[in-house]
Amino acid sequence: MTVLEYLLERLAAHRLHMTLLDPEKQSPDSASHIAAEATEAGTDAIMVGGSTGVSQEILDSTVKSIKGSTELPVILFPTSSNALSPHADAIYFMSLLNSSNLKYVIREHRKGAIIIKKLGLEPIAMGYVVVAPGMKVGEVGQAEAIPRENVEETVGYALSAQYLGMKLVYLEAGSGAPLCVPPEMVSAVKSTVEIPLIVGGGIRDADTARELARSGADVIVTGTLVENVTDVRGVLTEIISAVRSIPRTSD
Repeated sequence: MTVLEYLLERLAAHRLHMTLLDPEKQSPDSASHIAAEATEAGTDAIMVGGSTGVSQEILDSTVKSIKGSTELPVILFPTSSNALSPHADAIYFMSLLNSSNLKYVIREHRKGAIIIKKLGLEPIAMGYVVVAPGMKVGEVGQAEAIPRENVEETVGYALSAQYLGMKLVYLEAGSGAPLCVPPEMVSAVKSTVEIPLIVGGGIRDADTARELARSGADVIVTGTLVENVTDVRGVLTEIISAVRSIPRTSD
């Protein structure tokens, strides 16, 4: 079974949660511990990546450490064609659709595709859209962050991702964002597209996660949160329970 098939199979049963770990923010051993705690809490996959560059050695060590502590799929969330590891199970082959720099829309992908093929990584095509405030990822990716009130523009990008054949669409407020993607924006996108919708950035508690899931988010991603709490398992258990409390049939 491919990683995408695994995700879609689980998504048929319930909404998903993914834990994002940034190799720059903790040691490989710490990442391994967090991944183990997240697995116990019920997260569905581990994402590895960040908005800035990281050395190959640290990336590889982090992925290998995580793989040693969980049987969940480890999916790369890359910043560039240099952020690749053969030890991961899959990679989001994602286009930052609202970047002003073609490097992040398609040109970096040209270089990365050849490496991904050689490494045997499973690519999962994904449209990536940055919503204000955008934070570091918006800055690094030179994104023209979509104003929070501009729902139509977001829907247009998400639908474009689907029409281009991408398998997922991701709405990102930015790591550590003070606000999450507006629920009304999530709802508008979900009511328009047919591919799974991932939402991340600014999600710090169960109430926020529940509201976004109720608005239509198929997958909730939390990252900065797990870097800043001591009881990772307890916090994620609450968030994951909230996400799964919203039945898929309500979409």
